[in-house]
Amino acid sequence: MNKILLIIKREYLSRVRKRSFIVMTILGPILMASVFILPVYLAQMSDGSAKTIVVLDETGIFYGKFTGDDNLKFQYTVTDLEAAKNDLQVAKDYALLYIPMTEVSIPSTAILYSDKQPSISIKRYIKDVMKKEVESLKLSASGIDEEVMRSIKTSINLETFKIDKSGAEEKSYTEISMALGIFSGILIYMFIFIFGAQVMRGVIEEKTSRIVEVIVSSVKPFQLMMGKIFGIALVGLTQFLLWVVLTFAIVSVFQFAMSEKISAESVQQMIPTESQLLPQTELVEQQKEQDQIKMVFEVINSINFEVMILSFLFFFLGGYLLYAALFAAIGSAVDSEADTQQFMMPVTIPLILSIIMAQFVIQDPDGPIAFWFSIIPLTSPVVMMVRIPFGVPMLDIYLSVGLLIASFIGTTWIAAKIYRTGILMYGTKVNYKELWKWITYRS
Repeated sequence: MNKILLIIKREYLSRVRKRSFIVMTILGPILMASVFILPVYLAQMSDGSAKTIVVLDETGIFYGKFTGDDNLKFQYTVTDLEAAKNDLQVAKDYALLYIPMTEVSIPSTAILYSDKQPSISIKRYIKDVMKKEVESLKLSASGIDEEVMRSIKTSINLETFKIDKSGAEEKSYTEISMALGIFSGILIYMFIFIFGAQVMRGVIEEKTSRIVEVIVSSVKPFQLMMGKIFGIALVGLTQFLLWVVLTFAIVSVFQFAMSEKISAESVQQMIPTESQLLPQTELVEQQKEQDQIKMVFEVINSINFEVMILSFLFFFLGGYLLYAALFAAIGSAVDSEADTQQFMMPVTIPLILSIIMAQFVIQDPDGPIAFWFSIIPLTSPVVMMVRIPFGVPMLDIYLSVGLLIASFIGTTWIAAKIYRTGILMYGTKVNYKELWKWITYRS
């Protein structure tokens, strides 16, 4: 046992001191925190320079209909098209919207001239304004009251609540569960591949440099394999825990700063100043922005981070140990990374399949596909993490955990048989038949 601990210490310290580990430990939390921060920041961000679009409407129908906002201004002109194009280049305006006269009474075509690629939001806004006005004209021509049609259109707000066995209700967000499940599954997929590949490369390097011959004179091959696997596992857990702590710290600081800003704005609105003279529409827009920010924080608070982190730690560790043993066996059977391809395919197919099936799992997290792929040990680390944000029966979790542990023990036994023989073999092209002999060999 002491020898395994020494190998674990050696593998752990040699990797956490690497520059790549330090860089990824810093970049990881920034990237993960940006997933939570960017939506809030973008909701608050406004472009200081307003874009101006000149409107040349030969029909006269849309005059004054494009109101814009603080970031988008519309100016109307009555000149001809060529002169308007020249003025666009001279005035350095953002774009020229040309609505030509058509043979029919109601136009349905417009042209947007610009020296830049217009954004999708601007194109959508122009199309929506024109569509609304054209529909209004068609309703009037048909003798249908526009107010009646507007009263028919209804926006449905559907909220979802989860009810547990005690009858307690908790608001749920299906979209957030989908995003969180996919993100967790992909993260486990990446971690297993990254750290599993490190195990395989480490074995190949020690084997080709003949260092392993010196090491196995002091320790057993099985002890060397287990020390390497658990040492690199601790590196992965260390990095993940640092990511969680730093991400939580960044998000908490940002959340506190934004909460202070929202509180300050709320207090400022209560003080009788000139800001009370703002149009009612601007006050409504400000309230909408604050509601959006509060909703983002409400969504963040609805995530059960304790369950997600504990589940992630177990299924990452279980999945890693399962695949790391296989990667170590592959590394011991070959002399270079180029020779690993024939053995890597059967090992990586279940992982790739689990990512492919994740899109079906999020559509029906309680269906048969989700159940079986979250139970089968080779796919359960990824698929179960996709299911957990939706709520998984405890029986499914216990079954998945039990099979994963049993599979790790069985896989480690098989990998140890291959590792024991392959670690000291050089210059031999190994095939599946040879591997089977190593597994079934009785010492």
